[in-house]
Amino acid sequence: MNRSWRNEFAMLPFIIAAAAALVVLASAKNKDKVLLPEYVLRAETVAVVILPNTPEPLIDPFANRKALEDVEKALMTWGRFRLAQETRTADLVIAIRKGTGKVANPTISGGPIDTRPATVETTDNHIRIGVQQGRPPDQTQPPPESTGRTTPGMEAGSMKDDMFEVFRSGDADTLAGAPVWSYNAKDGLKPPAVAAVEKFRKAIDEAEKAAAQKQQQSQKQGQKKNP
Repeated sequence: MNRSWRNEFAMLPFIIAAAAALVVLASAKNKDKVLLPEYVLRAETVAVVILPNTPEPLIDPFANRKALEDVEKALMTWGRFRLAQETRTADLVIAIRKGTGKVANPTISGGPIDTRPATVETTDNHIRIGVQQGRPPDQTQPPPESTGRTTPGMEAGSMKDDMFEVFRSGDADTLAGAPVWSYNAKDGLKPPAVAAVEKFRKAIDEAEKAAAQKQQQSQKQGQKKNP
C-alpha cells in the first residue's frame, strides 16, 4: 500500500468522529430550540407598554414613546392581534425599551415624559385612536414617593440595544416575571420594518408548524392503533 493510501486510512477515524460531532451538535441545536407555548398561539389581544423604570435618553426624551407607537403600527399591519388599551384586558403584554446604541448615555427620568396624549394611529387598513399612557397605571405606575419631577442620570451598557419582551397577561405583577419570548438587538424597534415584530411573527409561525406536525403524528399513531 502506497503512502497516500496509508495517510487517507489514518485520517478516516478523525473524519468519522468529526461527522458524528456535527450530527450531535445539529441534534442538540434542534432539541434546545424553545417553541412558544400554546397560550401565545391562542392569544387574540395584546397591549404594548414601556418597560418599567425605563429612563429616557437625554438627547431624545420621547424615544420610548415613539418606539411604542411604531411597534403598535407594525402589529396593526400584521393583523394577528387586536390592540388592547389596558394590560388587564389583553392576552399578552409586550414591553419595549428603545436602545441608545451607546455603551454609556445621559438619561432623564420622571415627570410626564412618557405620558401619551390622545393619538390617532393609521395603517393601510386600520385606524386606532388611543388615550393610553406610555406607562399604564396597572403595570408601570411610578412609586408613591415620586414627586413627578424629572431627574437626570446615566445609564451604562443596559440601554445599548432595543428591547422587545412578551409576557403572559395576568395580575399586576405580569412584568415582574420572566418573558415568554424576547428579542434584543440594535435597531430592533426601528420603523418601518420593526425587526422585533417580524422575529416574533416568525417565532409564532414556527410554533404553529411544529404544533401542526405534532397533531399529524398523533393522528397517524391513532390510525395505526385503530386500523
